[in-house]
Amino acid sequence: MNRVKTISRILYYLSALLALIYSGMALYSVVCLLTGWNLIPYGEGKYLHILYPFTSKPFLNIDNNLPYMLFSFLLPLTLYGLFFWITCGVFRVFHQPRLFTAKNVTRLRQFYGFNLIAPVSAVLLAAIFVPVESPIWALVVVHLLLGVFAYFFAVIFRQGLQLQNEQDLFI
Repeated sequence: MNRVKTISRILYYLSALLALIYSGMALYSVVCLLTGWNLIPYGEGKYLHILYPFTSKPFLNIDNNLPYMLFSFLLPLTLYGLFFWITCGVFRVFHQPRLFTAKNVTRLRQFYGFNLIAPVSAVLLAAIFVPVESPIWALVVVHLLLGVFAYFFAVIFRQGLQLQNEQDLFI
């Protein structure tokens, strides 16, 4: 079990870092897009460079139209920031002294709920405004499978918590 705790701790910190990176990129992009700071249009105004902070080097390249910015750029960045934050909570479950706790069941519920609802909802909403390419649908399927797998874990953890609570009553 020590190996599992070590691996989960490493993945916990990695997913926390990814959550910060994605969320930071989303926040930085929103600030740049709203203020015009560190933005350079190119390609006859069809595209924008979002520059690295305090430099003139391009950091992100995006289409210069509002539906693309909202649904193909900011929405995925924000949702992946949230995804990695929730994933961070799931990895935290596996390096706790007790696995079967109500809080751990809640973390697994949040994870499967997010993976079953957010990707499908986001892509269906985006499809109204921008074309959605087939690799995006493949990602949705991967998230759905991840959600189902996490649902199974949540059910097992709920059952484990129930058995643990019953055992505590008899001791």
